[in-house]
Amino acid sequence: MEKYIHKVKYYECDRMGITHHSNYIRFMEEARVDVLDHIGYGYEKMESDGYTSPVVSLSVDYKAPTTFQDEIEIEVFVKEISTLKMTLGYEMKCRGKLVFRGSSVHCFFAEGRPVSIQERYSGFYEALMQLKK
Repeated sequence: MEKYIHKVKYYECDRMGITHHSNYIRFMEEARVDVLDHIGYGYEKMESDGYTSPVVSLSVDYKAPTTFQDEIEIEVFVKEISTLKMTLGYEMKCRGKLVFRGSSVHCFFAEGRPVSIQERYSGFYEALMQLKK
């Protein structure tokens, strides 16, 4: 799978000239949305099919700073998946150097209730399994 590229904007940097830590959460979401679109199960499709997948927890580990105009290469992959939730992993690199590692945990809902994604949305589950690392 192609990696998502984010070019750091000036407004994403703090007074010290480095990318503000809060932006990496947004970069995770940008890359996640892009990956889901690429596998054919973007948020618009998922929601039109009656499913949601909210974030229930985040974990982040900042390794090195990035600055204005840096291009951050983001890899998104499935770390763990069960019928009720998934954990996505994120690795961000700049010029080949690891700058960030994180994860997000998501559950699956339909009609306001938790659902087994494997049973009720098997195509999506199978597509996610292809992203397992």
